[in-house]
Amino acid sequence: MELTEVTKFRRAVLTGIAKFTWSGNLPEHIYDILYNTVTEDTPRVRCCVHKERAVLKNRIDMALGLKTGLNIVDASKKALAEPMDKTLPVIDVLPEACDQCPIDKFLVTDACRHCVAHKCINKCPRKAISIYQNRAYIDKTKCVECGLCKKACPFGAIIEVSRPCERSCVLGAITAGADRKAKIDPAKCVQCGACRSACPFGAIDERSAIVHIIKEIKEGKPVYALLAPSFVGQLGLKVTPAQVVAALLKAGFTAVKEVAIGADLTAAHEAEELAEKVPAEQKYLTSSCCPAFVGMIKKHLPEAANKISQTVSPMVACGRYVKELHPEAVTVFIGPCIAKKAEAHANQDAIDYAMTFEEMSCLLAGAGIEPEKLEVDEFSSEASLYGISFPVSCGVKSAVVNVLGERAKNLKTHYASGLERCLTEMKQLEAGKLDCGYFEGMACDRGCMDGPGSLIDYNIVNMLLKKYAAASPQKNVAEDGEAAKVLQKINLDVK
Repeated sequence: MELTEVTKFRRAVLTGIAKFTWSGNLPEHIYDILYNTVTEDTPRVRCCVHKERAVLKNRIDMALGLKTGLNIVDASKKALAEPMDKTLPVIDVLPEACDQCPIDKFLVTDACRHCVAHKCINKCPRKAISIYQNRAYIDKTKCVECGLCKKACPFGAIIEVSRPCERSCVLGAITAGADRKAKIDPAKCVQCGACRSACPFGAIDERSAIVHIIKEIKEGKPVYALLAPSFVGQLGLKVTPAQVVAALLKAGFTAVKEVAIGADLTAAHEAEELAEKVPAEQKYLTSSCCPAFVGMIKKHLPEAANKISQTVSPMVACGRYVKELHPEAVTVFIGPCIAKKAEAHANQDAIDYAMTFEEMSCLLAGAGIEPEKLEVDEFSSEASLYGISFPVSCGVKSAVVNVLGERAKNLKTHYASGLERCLTEMKQLEAGKLDCGYFEGMACDRGCMDGPGSLIDYNIVNMLLKKYAAASPQKNVAEDGEAAKVLQKINLDVK
């Protein structure tokens, strides 16, 4: 994740909220976060200190998991006193921050030559273009932004200016509302987080459960951290997996489980589902571990929804596994994915909360824990190489094919990452233009390790994860051991 001014503000807010929640005096110190983060002496990123603080208040409300526009003292008391409102969208617009993008979609540049043909005028269906001071002029009160003028201009003098958030959303879930502020359409949005990363003003953010998680720990409940496989290296290149686990235990988590165990369970279950359904019942099956990919199919290609695997994701499988062993457990998924928060809300039987690696880092910082300084014993994974490798490119289909063994001899598989490619190639598959029996889709451009909640560069995580996976001596846990016994008791089907 690029360390921008937006990132610094978000982390300052999350760390401050975590610090005062740990110390038990959040409402009394919530304004300290506001006034210490933005002072008269800090460099300006907006017009004035008052505007920056107004935006920061929106960000604090989001970090508390609440609606924007609330008084931050009241909001902090509400977050501490009430359960998290899981009906609110995970991704939302900060109204105070969304005000500096261009509002004119089509602009006439200095390249306009006031040509004789006036093709732009002739092509405009609303007569919105005229000549003013020897160049074309677009009357915004008449323009319907159809783009015909841009296509008609022989000089390319008319350009299209699109908002970064709109451009980042290949599913068309973001548009400018009547007030020219960004609006997110929940019927189209899959909570992938691409818009949050794309907005240069930090006007889109995610809601956090960091207060509720800390509160559960402080109340003495058995809170289990479920670590996504790509946790290696997230807290620093010199921080070992054992130190990450030790840091979470020191923070008060009862135990730490690797979601790679859930990946092993998922691979075993999905392999059997694939063998049963393809080609006997249907032409192909898609993976189901990426919630944004699954959401994309359901919302934008509903005719293919019955081809989605009905096996739960590794996160949900791991949550059900832990709750089967420890029914009172409070499960907290930790990974690089924002969409997992929405998936957690939809699977409350298995996952109570979800947070990103960024939030994990802020939670630990707020508690004053420095993982790199912890002295720990060696740590080895409970999961297999294939389970740990789920986030690697083609990792899911490799794990499924490994379970199938000889049964996968004639199986044709396909991998796509990035929602645009996933949607295009799923349409090809549904239309019979792509020969494939198993389709693995990942919403992020380079798969899970490139998620918006990741802390370090994809290439570094990729290298460290492959090294970590190669060191695991385990077989698929669904084949032998404790997990195999538990597997017989839990339901790994989508509910």
